[in-house]
Amino acid sequence: MLETLYALGITPSKSRPRVSNDNPYAESLFKTLKYVPNFQPQGFATLTEARLWVKRFVEWYNNEHRHTGINYVTPSQRHMGLDQEILRKRKEVYEKAKERHPERWARETRYWSFSEEEWLNPRQEAETKKETKVS
Repeated sequence: MLETLYALGITPSKSRPRVSNDNPYAESLFKTLKYVPNFQPQGFATLTEARLWVKRFVEWYNNEHRHTGINYVTPSQRHMGLDQEILRKRKEVYEKAKERHPERWARETRYWSFSEEEWLNPRQEAETKKETKVS
């Protein structure tokens, strides 16, 4: 089996099941895809049906789904630079709400500050960046 994979130019993964270190971005996307309400675990009747479903998923993922890793804004909002203003307004709303009803908060309000970079596996990705620069 390994010889066939190598002959085809495929490098087999050496990761263990349920260990998402091969490609954390793809793993994160697949998890989101599997848990979206209209996921089709039984498959699709046609290739066209599958393509339409994926197209709708990508539209939803980029334009409607608020991502936890980027403080609950959409990738489109982040890409267009709208996230900083959204986060500023959210922070203001939360601070006013806490000021009016401090008994509702045991701690600080949610962290709504803008972050320049976001990482799924910070340590590993930082090491990869260093390795790339050295090469």
